[in-house]
Amino acid sequence: MPQHSIAVAAAEPGLQARATALAEELSLPTLAQLPEPLARLLITSERLELRACGPDAPGAIAVDFAAGGLRYRRRGGHNEPLGRAVGVGKWQDLSVVDATAGLGRDSFVLADLGCRVTLLEREAPVYALLRDGLARGRAGDDPWVADVCGRMHLLQADARQWLADHSPDVVYLDPMFPARRKSARVKKDMWLFQQLLEANDPADGLLEAALAAARKRVVVKRPARETPLAGREPGFVIPGKTVRFDVYLPAPAADTGNGG
Repeated sequence: MPQHSIAVAAAEPGLQARATALAEELSLPTLAQLPEPLARLLITSERLELRACGPDAPGAIAVDFAAGGLRYRRRGGHNEPLGRAVGVGKWQDLSVVDATAGLGRDSFVLADLGCRVTLLEREAPVYALLRDGLARGRAGDDPWVADVCGRMHLLQADARQWLADHSPDVVYLDPMFPARRKSARVKKDMWLFQQLLEANDPADGLLEAALAAARKRVVVKRPARETPLAGREPGFVIPGKTVRFDVYLPAPAADTGNGG
């Protein structure tokens, strides 16, 4: 992450002690220490937000697992391409590692489909957003959201290092999408992350680490027209209109690769 880009701030004076403690935990400056950051990690009375600074900045980014978009995808089963890609229905009680967790939306869908999901996020501000969203989801008054969040386990970790010591059933990768050439701006969360955070380099060994760790398959989310991650052709593909899921089979004897 670029140095001196994000400062932790409080939305009101009564929250300043929490902001100071969070800044120390994440090794980030406070707004007093960095008065003109590119973005603020803002503690409000309701949630933690990431807000870009400047007149043309997009709105706040926060993790909200009760959002309508996730409800729309609820219980998709085999009609949910992500579920088909990881093998929901083909195997029971799948352990899935989302090695590039981001804001956790796909992890939530997988947990709703019955998977036990470990979320790995190496960037401290994004990890903090996820932790806040999971805590609110578990403590909220929606039993469905609380139940699904209970199947999600978050760790701040570099995926390559963590995978070297673990063997989940499935490893899921969603590398940061490239900027759209025909659009003035990508979605606000992707735009802000691209400005502030390091993208995973397809050649940095992440796919290889996933293939070495996964017992059943590795699933990579890609824009529909993009080339395969690291130039490596998948075993098969679950297509979609805007995105596709490339499925790699690290153990062919245990998986026929028929698309589940």
